[in-house]
Amino acid sequence: MPEFRKLLEGYRAFCEHEYRRERERWDALAEGQEPPVMIIACCDSRVDPATIFDTRPGQAFVLRNVANLVPPFETGGGLHGASAAIEFAVTGLGVRHIVVMGHGACGGVKAALAGPPSERKKGFVDSWIAILDEARAQVLGDASIADKQTALEMAGVRTSLANLRSFPFVAQSEAAEKLSLHGCHFSIAEGRLFVLDEAEDIFHPV
Repeated sequence: MPEFRKLLEGYRAFCEHEYRRERERWDALAEGQEPPVMIIACCDSRVDPATIFDTRPGQAFVLRNVANLVPPFETGGGLHGASAAIEFAVTGLGVRHIVVMGHGACGGVKAALAGPPSERKKGFVDSWIAILDEARAQVLGDASIADKQTALEMAGVRTSLANLRSFPFVAQSEAAEKLSLHGCHFSIAEGRLFVLDEAEDIFHPV
C-alpha cells in the first residue's frame, strides 16, 4: 500500500517541520476554533481550498462535497450533512463570510450534463446532483451558450447561493449584515479565480 505509506511519510514531515514551526498556533487551536470564513467547495482532489486561498489551520471552516452544492433548506427526515455543517458554521461558530467555490472540469457537473434526470441511475451521486436540474435545463435551453460545462459550473454556484438564503438563520444573519455570501469559480487549466458580482450577475477575474 505505497499510497497510504506516502500519507504517513507526509504526516512525519508535518510533525518534523510544520507542527514545530507553528506550535503556538496549534496550542491555541487545541482550545477551540473561531474561523471567520466558511468555504463550500467540491471534493475534487485538484481544488483544495487551503491551497488555492493559501489559508492556515483555523482560518477557514471547510465543507466539501460533490460539485460544491448546497441543498435547499428542509426540515424533513434524512441525514443532512451539508445542512448541519452550514448550521454549525453560522449559528455555532459565527462565521462572517460563506464562500461557494465552483471549479473547472467538475465531474459532478459533467454527470449532470450527461443525460436528462429521467435517464440517470438512482445512486447517491445522481440524487445529489439533482440539485442542479433546474439550472441544467436553463443552460441547455440557451442556444447562445457554447461552453455548457463552465456555464453549469457557474450556474451551480448561483444555485448554491440561492439555496443558502433559503436557510432562515442564513437569511437573518445576512439581513442583519452579520454574514456575507460570496461565489467564485476556479479554473484549473488557467489557475485563475473568478468572483461573482451578484449585482451584475457576472464572474470577474481576480
